[in-house]
Amino acid sequence: MGLYKVAIVGGATLKGKEVAELLNDRNFPAADVKLLDDDESLGQLESLGDEVTFIQSVRAEQFENVDFTFFASDPECTRKNWMTAQHRGGAIVDLSYALEDEATARVRAPWIERELRKPSPSELVPGPAVVAHPAAVILVLLLLRASKVGRVNRLIATVYEPASEHGQRGMDELHQQTVNLLSFQQLPKNVFDVQVAFNMITRYGQASFPTLESIEHRVLKHFEQIAGPGLVPPSLLMVQAPIFHGHVFSIYLETEQGVAVGDLAQALSGEHVSVTRLPADSPSNVNAAGQGEILVSVSRDANHQNGYWLWAASDNLRIAASTAVETAESMLGSRPRGKIQ
Repeated sequence: MGLYKVAIVGGATLKGKEVAELLNDRNFPAADVKLLDDDESLGQLESLGDEVTFIQSVRAEQFENVDFTFFASDPECTRKNWMTAQHRGGAIVDLSYALEDEATARVRAPWIERELRKPSPSELVPGPAVVAHPAAVILVLLLLRASKVGRVNRLIATVYEPASEHGQRGMDELHQQTVNLLSFQQLPKNVFDVQVAFNMITRYGQASFPTLESIEHRVLKHFEQIAGPGLVPPSLLMVQAPIFHGHVFSIYLETEQGVAVGDLAQALSGEHVSVTRLPADSPSNVNAAGQGEILVSVSRDANHQNGYWLWAASDNLRIAASTAVETAESMLGSRPRGKIQ
């Protein structure tokens, strides 16, 4: 197998940095990785494995002979540049969700494809691969595992959204709101258009985009596209939580027949899922940070013999980047040699 040229559009974003780190950690066969962006990070130095590189501007010539382009930028930048990258011969992996409605695009989740023993698409000229929303990946994976011990008749999930899903701007606004509240100053509301510090909300302000409703719809749409037939679709509520990083899930599932909690916990355990049993190890967004696993605890509902509660946490950026890099790895077969010049 040859070595490949890779470009990360949005190389200075939270997702872009995570993708770059995982490419290195997983020894992706890349001879060259370009970090591209067009905002204030232009020219900024970034570490890339054992080397240091700088952020370059997004120009058409940057995509020449690039085999894989990861779009970790904002949706507008993706829509503006993806066709140029594809016409220059590169495979597209979209973490911005800008291309999810393109006719040739496919929503991908390699963890789920392996769980379903579903072969990866083998198109000679693949369309854009859109990374499945990390919350959808987690909900589908947990439901598939739970279904091994009995049919699941009902799934209700509350997903607590972190500020990092809105990139560095979301993180900065939550931080500044927290500081300003404690010093009795006016709150910045450029990202969320509402108070998120020390607050829990199910709707953003009118000037905020994307809306929480649109994120709910995306998670449900991606759930349906990656789950396969036979799984009960979830009732879902997205809540913006005053946390910087990491998804947290409160999941209620009801089985057709009662099963032992230990049997359910064993079914959930496995690749990418770690079931915690001690109170000190209870899942949280803090102890999930930096991990590529979903942390889960299981308990029986007090009023329903067939009802169970899952409390789960995961690193949202890590899951999204893992999905993106593993998607690119699954596409290597359609690109047997890189085009190094």
